[in-house]
Amino acid sequence: MRVLITGGAGFIGSAVARGFISQTSDEILVFDKLTYAGNLDSLALIAQNPRYSFRRADICDRAQVMRALTEFEPDVVMHLAAESHVDRSIDGPAAFIETNLVGTFTMLDAALEYWRGLPKGKAEAFRFMHISTDEVFGTLGDEGFFREDTPYAPNSPYSASKAGSDHLVRAWRETYGLPTIVTNCSNNYGPYHFPEKLIPLMILNALEGKPLPVYGRGENIRDWLFVEDHAAALMLVARRGIVGQSYNVGGRNEKKNIDVVNTICDILDELRPKESGSYRNLITFVTDRPGHDLRYAIDCSKIERELGWRPKETFETGLRRTVQWYLDNPAWWQAIRSGNYRGERLGQIA
Repeated sequence: MRVLITGGAGFIGSAVARGFISQTSDEILVFDKLTYAGNLDSLALIAQNPRYSFRRADICDRAQVMRALTEFEPDVVMHLAAESHVDRSIDGPAAFIETNLVGTFTMLDAALEYWRGLPKGKAEAFRFMHISTDEVFGTLGDEGFFREDTPYAPNSPYSASKAGSDHLVRAWRETYGLPTIVTNCSNNYGPYHFPEKLIPLMILNALEGKPLPVYGRGENIRDWLFVEDHAAALMLVARRGIVGQSYNVGGRNEKKNIDVVNTICDILDELRPKESGSYRNLITFVTDRPGHDLRYAIDCSKIERELGWRPKETFETGLRRTVQWYLDNPAWWQAIRSGNYRGERLGQIA
């Protein structure tokens, strides 16, 4: 199988790319603009493999997308390229509209032309996979779960742009017959995570002795999914997913943000103890983010039941692996912290 992965130098995309090369005989083409969150160092382990290739290009550039499709001739397009940080979407929503909506339209438009030109057998086997988020569903109360048929109710510019892109994918299937599949995942974490997100930010701030900023009182709840488990789910959907279906991918690990941060501190106290006191002493509560959804939780029983996927990591084992990876790989994150992102607060409304 030949797989074109947009956003393949990003956090989730690079995990998918590494998974394909290390676990299958498939060929992949990573298509990535290399914005601030794209990092070729995350692909270093597979960069010399003959089944891996890379193209630096923008998903909004239709000519480049079309060239990649016609030259690489993928059986599957896995569309992960997106602006993905809620706080950044509050500061600058235009980039999210451009990449997540216009970029997805461009991918669909080019993929449709490519698919229509394929011989019958290859056309029947072709799949366009769109990887999305549980944030499109809005927020939950104390009970209940997001299911594949949960109505969309996005609350941030980021989630609105992803909801719009999901709807475009559905429309291209219903109107033009393009064979599409959508997945919606819960919060990912793990190695190679750009340190603007909660878990890597807390780990690195703690190691540098900086405050650990927790929004509000840390009561917001997320379902945490280890990135390699997510990658395994996406690889499975690429092979066995049914056209026209959507699949929710979650970790069944609901945790309050404050509990996540406390657990990180406890692991660091064990693995890299401070000279005095606990890392918990660095926790600082800060003004909450605008439009901060209270709770996300995914019902992933469909992908478990129909495709046989199960996460391998518990939150405890996955988080320990994540902390250990950041301890073992300072060169990866120090290059980021010394460059275009130093852990500053984003997403405040003046």
